[in-house]
Amino acid sequence: MLEPGIVVIGSGFAGVCMAIKLKSAGYHDFVILEKAADLGGTWRDNTYPGCACDVPSPLYSYSFELNPAWSRLFSPQDEIWAYLRRCVDKYGIAPHIRYGRRVVSLEYDDGARRWEVTTEGGEVLRPHAVVSGVGALHIPKFPDIPGREAFAGPAFHSAEWDHSADLAGRRVAVIGTGASAVQFVPRIAPLAGRLTVFQRTPPWIHPKPDLVLPDRMRRALRLPGAARTLRHGIYWLLETRALGFTVDPRLMKAHERLALRHLEAQVPDPELRRRLTPGYTIGCKRVLISSDYYPALNRDNVALVTDPIREIRQRSVVDATGTEHPADVIVYGTGFKVTDSLHDRRIIGRNGLKLQDAWERGIEAYYGITTSGFPNLFFLLGPNTGLGHNSVVFMIESQVRYVVDCLRLLSRTRATAIDVRPERQRAFNRRLQERLDPLVWTSGGCASWYLDEHGVNRTIWPGFTFEYWARTRKVNRDAYELIY
Repeated sequence: MLEPGIVVIGSGFAGVCMAIKLKSAGYHDFVILEKAADLGGTWRDNTYPGCACDVPSPLYSYSFELNPAWSRLFSPQDEIWAYLRRCVDKYGIAPHIRYGRRVVSLEYDDGARRWEVTTEGGEVLRPHAVVSGVGALHIPKFPDIPGREAFAGPAFHSAEWDHSADLAGRRVAVIGTGASAVQFVPRIAPLAGRLTVFQRTPPWIHPKPDLVLPDRMRRALRLPGAARTLRHGIYWLLETRALGFTVDPRLMKAHERLALRHLEAQVPDPELRRRLTPGYTIGCKRVLISSDYYPALNRDNVALVTDPIREIRQRSVVDATGTEHPADVIVYGTGFKVTDSLHDRRIIGRNGLKLQDAWERGIEAYYGITTSGFPNLFFLLGPNTGLGHNSVVFMIESQVRYVVDCLRLLSRTRATAIDVRPERQRAFNRRLQERLDPLVWTSGGCASWYLDEHGVNRTIWPGFTFEYWARTRKVNRDAYELIY
């Protein structure tokens, strides 16, 4: 095989979008390196009961490939995965994908102006450019609880669901009450003999306006402009939610009232309602949506435990009060490691600079896409490009367009590489953090995965998504050093 000009890492929404737009821009000498045996990323890996998107599907999809055939407003995992596979087939991406290729190192060759990309199997590729589409939420995180390895029954993370584990009539312990748990708890509660949910911090939950999209509506969405109009309407509706996130936390009061009314309507027991009421400003942690999670906690066979877990034994979970909760199965809904997984690998840029050293004081990039000292290395869904109010697929498309513009700049100038100037990166991130400091993610009174070990938000974009779109429409050549 000839050396590819571009290597894309990952075949989820980001990697597939990058590949499609590379082809449409005339770049055909690229490969996608995928660690697994199939494409899809998050939507391949997460198969837990009830797994679905919490962003309306007309918006959680590519703007250039609208799908009028979604079965629901919030589509289930299998439909989203099938959508990605259809996109790969339609745009001829499959021949570019190399499965079972886990990238273990990236090293920039200063003399040749190329990257050396090494896979776990020892294969070495030497492209001009590398695009990381690995995402940030795909490596399961397990809590550090004494005795966790001693448990004798099935124990698994929600992202690695063990479908061979029979939950019918069993005593099931669920540890964690995040975005995945609020989806699978209602599905397994009717099956379990006894379900014990261990909650560390209660989430804010809005009702989920999920709708079955009947055949007549799906037919209507096939009319010219109909699906596009629906998408635009949902986009601007979600964008209004950004006011409280990006302008002033006090504007979150309306969202808080909606969540409290939802809680009161669905949980009649005042004591249970008290334990489910968050003590921090809404939006500080991810706002969840569900209309069946609270009713599941009301069931006679379900118990909510809010005391910390002290230890796990062979057949039980023991809380801080010493109470022993018998368990035959443990399901961990404890989220993911949130740093870009490339951060943990061997990545060496110009003049031997290691990525770990460049990010020693915190992960940062210019618009979340480029990092100084690492020419022609581009990140999709990189630092500070996550959202609390809208669709990350919108952000992915903005970033992909920016990367293509960088590649076109190289073609126009006949330069071999592009590297963001360190002073421009520092200035951008200084302004970014000045905007983030007073906002709800930092000042809302919670400890969330949005913040790093120093309490700095390295995850969220602090503005409207249309603002990010506007700022990344065209590359500012002055912000970059062109290497010839």
